[in-house]
Formats: sequence, C-alpha cells, structure tokens
Amino acid sequence: MLNQINSDRSAGEWAMIYLRSTLYMTWLIASVIPHALCVVIISFLGLRGERLYWFASSWLKMAISAARLIAGIRYEVQGWENLPQQRNQGAVLLVKHQSAYETFLLPSIMPHPLAYVFKRELLYIPFFGWAMWRMDMIHINRKLKAEAFQRVVEQGKEFLEKGTWVIMFPEGTRIPRGQRGKYKTGGARLAVATGVDVIPIAVTSARCWPRKSFLQYPGTVDVSIGPAISSQNCTADELSLKVENWIEQEMIRLDPMAYLPKEN
Repeated sequence: MLNQINSDRSAGEWAMIYLRSTLYMTWLIASVIPHALCVVIISFLGLRGERLYWFASSWLKMAISAARLIAGIRYEVQGWENLPQQRNQGAVLLVKHQSAYETFLLPSIMPHPLAYVFKRELLYIPFFGWAMWRMDMIHINRKLKAEAFQRVVEQGKEFLEKGTWVIMFPEGTRIPRGQRGKYKTGGARLAVATGVDVIPIAVTSARCWPRKSFLQYPGTVDVSIGPAISSQNCTADELSLKVENWIEQEMIRLDPMAYLPKEN
C-alpha cells in the first residue's frame, strides 16, 4: 500500500520532492555549522544550563520552520494536558522513533528543557556533536551496559529533580513506518529508580521523512502525548509493556494506512 502511494506520484511531483529535499538538507548543513560553533564558544564563555539549552534549541525551531516552508512538513500535537504542570515536576518521556524529525521537533515545542539519552558516538559528528557535548545531556557507552545504566540513573536523577525532563527512544533506533521495534526497558528502569511518571509519545514522522531517507515528503506529522503512566508499585518490565502497548495502539490510530495487511 505504501509503495502504491509513492508510485502514484507524477514525474513533476517527484522532481519537486527532490528539489525541496535538496534545498532543505542544504539549509540544515549550512545553518548548523555557525549555530553549533556559537553554542560551543558561548558555553566556554560562561553561558550554561537552561540559558544555553534555549539558545541551542532555537536552531531546532528554525529547522522545524524550514521543514514547513521548504519541504512542506507540518505537525499537529494533541495531549498537551498530559504533560506535568508543575515547574519542577520531573518526567521521563518515551517516544516512538521513526525519523530525525522528532529529535528536532520535541525540544523545539516542549515547555521544559529536555535531556536526551544518546550514544556517545554522536559526539563525534562535526559541529552538531560538538554542540551536544557542551549541553546538559546524558551520553553513554552502550558497550558498557551496567556502567551506562548507572550513568543514566545518576545524571537522570539530577536532571529530574530540577524539572528537566529526560527523553529516550525505547526502541533504540529509528523504526520503519508501520513496524514495531524491540522496546528496551532503560527508560522504564530510570522512572522506577527515581519514582517519576512516564509520558508515552507517539509520532508519525516516517510518513513525511522516512528512516535513512534523503527525501522528505510534504504532509503532516501527528504527535500524540499520552496520559502519564505511574512508575509506583510497578516493575520496569511492567511499565515498559504499558508504554509499548499505548504507543503502538496509538500509532495504529494515527497512521492506519501504515498498518494495513501487506499485499502478497
């Protein structure tokens, strides 16, 4: 069905998609270099913490605006009322991961600073990784599993206590549209260890920016913020399963075409 949708595009539509995608990717590369350098420089000059976060996230807001203006990608959010309302109330956000788009979008729209948990290899990406290195984020060595989780708990607790929300992708990597990855329990274990709620979030970004694709397709990305799931009196496995069930059911509701039975 998905292949049929793409095959129905005319040559002119494909040409426009290639052109807009090229322009958008060119904009991303050209704009991230000076902004990332500014983040690194001003961080060494003394701007740190939340002020540095909001300065850095201003580029993400521009990237989302550029996606709308150049590539024709818009977004709609539902469930704002499910986010913690108190300023210093911590939460672990567990998000469906389909694309680079949600990594740009969520920090640009959330009312509180976010601390991503990510593999340390991303720090080696020129400019973008250097800026991430200067931010209050949690980078881990995934080869050292026990040590990595201990780092997540120690730093995560510090961030959560001051109201920063820790954000993780439980599937660990970008998943193709209409598919379900293996949900890891790291985010649930962090929530149980710190006693905070989990906020599940479903995102249909692969509809417009598929995994490992240079092309972006015009359309709307739906973001659904689910009701908080308490970590109290719950094991990490039980909590993770609740998150997985909610996200995957919500993905079917938001993007039913992606979950139709595959044709033989």
